[in-house]
Amino acid sequence: MGQVISNKLPERPKIIYMGTPDFAVPALKSLVNAGYDIEAVITQPDKPKGRGLTLSPCPVNESAISYGLNVMQPSNVNDHGFIEGLRLIKPDLFIVAAFGQLLRQELLAIPKFGAINIHASLLPLYRGAAPIQWAILDNRSKTGITLMKMTKGLDKGPVLYMHELAIKEYETAGQLFDRLAAISGDVIVRFLRETAGKEITGTSQDDALSSYASKITKEMARIDWTRDAVKIAALIRAMDPFPGATTVMNGKNIKLFTPVVIDKTTRSTNPGKIITDDPNRFMVETGEGIIEIGEIQPPNKKRMTVKAFVQGNRIEKETMLL
Repeated sequence: MGQVISNKLPERPKIIYMGTPDFAVPALKSLVNAGYDIEAVITQPDKPKGRGLTLSPCPVNESAISYGLNVMQPSNVNDHGFIEGLRLIKPDLFIVAAFGQLLRQELLAIPKFGAINIHASLLPLYRGAAPIQWAILDNRSKTGITLMKMTKGLDKGPVLYMHELAIKEYETAGQLFDRLAAISGDVIVRFLRETAGKEITGTSQDDALSSYASKITKEMARIDWTRDAVKIAALIRAMDPFPGATTVMNGKNIKLFTPVVIDKTTRSTNPGKIITDDPNRFMVETGEGIIEIGEIQPPNKKRMTVKAFVQGNRIEKETMLL
């Protein structure tokens, strides 16, 4: 049966929840705590972790089990047999958050009121896999959570609900991830309550205003010191905690964290040069401006403050970072 969007959403719709990582846990918890009927939770299969490569459940799986929910872990959610099994449940809604598999049209057509995706950007900005990192990378002043009706295109469906969130100065991708995840549960519950007894309607996205947030790679994390200090600081924050912005100091790859822009205008003929006389400070010239680094991660070691690093290492003035 195809989607029926003319009917009114019941107060307690039958929900199938799809999600996998930490980001998707708060929304599931909020739905359960608000009393919604979660007929099944679909997550990615367990993956090997640690030195022993022991199969470990994903965060959503662990959360669902703690609530006594029915968990499904298909290797391919679009498998015909699996789809037929979902039809028998006769769900009203799919709610999807960072699930990790594309949903084909045959699957999206199962729930009576369609599938709702919880996306961590203000669509149509930052469609794709890494909206949080790209919002930081582009020095955006705000982002948010968008509830979108899922369609065939990637993050192109009608917008159902949007909640804006200001990005704090020097906020990292990890910190913003946590804040967006935390509010996502309130957003989906508020939407369901406000929409109960009404038709689900949305606003079409303007493709001309769209941008794409491609997956973050380790290659993208290499610092180019010829760029200006503001952009370098944004890169370091966007790559925190993963994969970590990298540079080479004294022939060794290191990761840098916690940047502060000291100067935005001074142009340098030696971008990448360490300029501080204070052994407890790590200040670097850039193509335009000066940046101070607060934390370092040497090869095969844990992240540490600059003060802790210099207890066993020297930061020589005029050392060039490459």
